[in-house]
Amino acid sequence: MTTIDLTGARTPEAADVITGARERIDSLDDRIIGLIQERMAVSAVIQDARITSGGRRVNLSREMEILGHYRDALGKSGTSLAMTLLELCRGRV
Repeated sequence: MTTIDLTGARTPEAADVITGARERIDSLDDRIIGLIQERMAVSAVIQDARITSGGRRVNLSREMEILGHYRDALGKSGTSLAMTLLELCRGRV
């Protein structure tokens, strides 16, 4: 298979642009995954401290802040992204 076939481009120049952009996206995705894993670890520390102190595992008012932050920054889809992120970090409620 050629680069043009792999990218769906119609010219070699466009295929080169797409290939380079995809490499950048792959690099960004790796960084995003690393940040999510770091966020999960920090969230676990917070949950442990909250539970150890006699509190609840989840703080709904804080989660609403996070949902609002993502919605304001990214629009409606940001809310869905934040919900997924919260579920990854604290589990299902």
